[in-house]
Amino acid sequence: MLNGYKVVFVPFTDGKASGPAQDVVTGFLNGDNQARGRPVGVAIDKSGALLVADDSGNTVWRVTAAHPQLTQR
Repeated sequence: MLNGYKVVFVPFTDGKASGPAQDVVTGFLNGDNQARGRPVGVAIDKSGALLVADDSGNTVWRVTAAHPQLTQR
């Protein structure tokens, strides 16, 4: 099994994981488990979008919620 080819969110409460990992960005491996990209770093921009650096694909992906009003807290 290959690791590190997706970006996940893990909820935390009081400094400890409080739920299972949830996939956020996937698709870096094709059906034959060959890398199409490799996420190596993440950041949040001023608008709240997730930025994912892909060093294999030489790309920075910008990820936003499909329905931002549902995700604001």
